[in-house]
Amino acid sequence: MKLDAALLEILACPVDHSPLRADEAAEELVCTGCGLAYPVRDDIPVLLVDEARKPQ
Repeated sequence: MKLDAALLEILACPVDHSPLRADEAAEELVCTGCGLAYPVRDDIPVLLVDEARKPQ
């Protein structure tokens, strides 16, 4: 997963607007607030709530 650091600084969770952190191993972005995990496909973050994995 190759995401620019500047992009990560401006991305936010669409649910609670918390910052996202990159989980390189799982190739997803995880919300630091609610914990939803958003997939990254072909180096493009998919910030759709319907596509997010719920925290376990």
